[in-house]
Amino acid sequence: MRRFTLADGTAAGSLCLGAMWFGTRTDEKTAFALLDRFVEAGGTLIDTADNYAFWAEGGAGGESETVLGRWLADRGVRDEVVISTKVGAQPTVPGTSWRESGEGLSPSAIRSAIEGSLRRLGTDHVDVYWAHVEDRTVPLEETVDAFASLVEDGTVGVVGASNHALWKVERARATARGQGRPGYTCLQLRHSYLRPRLDVADADRHVFGDVDEETLDYVRSEPDMSLWAYSPLMSGSYTRPDRPLHPVYDHPGTPARLAALQEVADKTGATVNQVVLAWLMGGDPPIIPVIGVSSVEQLDDALAAADLELDEDLRRRLDDAGGFGL
Repeated sequence: MRRFTLADGTAAGSLCLGAMWFGTRTDEKTAFALLDRFVEAGGTLIDTADNYAFWAEGGAGGESETVLGRWLADRGVRDEVVISTKVGAQPTVPGTSWRESGEGLSPSAIRSAIEGSLRRLGTDHVDVYWAHVEDRTVPLEETVDAFASLVEDGTVGVVGASNHALWKVERARATARGQGRPGYTCLQLRHSYLRPRLDVADADRHVFGDVDEETLDYVRSEPDMSLWAYSPLMSGSYTRPDRPLHPVYDHPGTPARLAALQEVADKTGATVNQVVLAWLMGGDPPIIPVIGVSSVEQLDDALAAADLELDEDLRRRLDDAGGFGL
């Protein structure tokens, strides 16, 4: 499996297992099987959040971290994996959304959340800690200070921003640099091979959630920054007829990119999903896909992408198809 290195020197596999549904849609037995197989195959990077999955039936938030913590304790592999979790979007009022009552990014919220995450995970530190969504009600300097303090006291390895506007990320990084303190070195956004329309409002998609050319250019220019992509396989839409593409992909560029994707899959003997993941991991900049799977078979298909190399001609065919959105 390809490897990358976090800003603090921690080495990790370049394919990340997303644990969002562990403890809700994915029962504990299945979650353990997925985690076991992932580690057996050389995977190390596991992503969760304190609010996963409060919106699922029977969920309140914290279920994913709890199941992951039980697996870590049972298998005794904490030092073999890289744990990534998040703060900011756990509702504080039952029955409401993160937009209505999310815990936010105040220093007190961050400190309380990390204590809860450590307890559920059964560990004394997390390797990557994310600001899950923006909180513009809190002065940025206070959020930067709170995250930097966690890195400085060893509670957190590195910190990152998910679902943030790029200017907000850079302002936070500049604030941390000016103080000589740790700042965001990871960026997690929605990204896949197909390009969404940028002129269509969609209340269901997270604000600032999609990668664009400006994002890629920014990450290329920042040597300490890694880019992570959630929903890289778009909930099965590439391969499952019962999972139609979201309306934001309804534009002339989509058929061209789907055709290129199938052409490359046919030439390599790989699956379409494997080509998408290999395209992400082998690009410039390289991107860490956060994959969500519900069976070992699905996981094995994704893991095979870690060894798929796309030559220059195949990558050019993919890159040139359909343009970069509208």
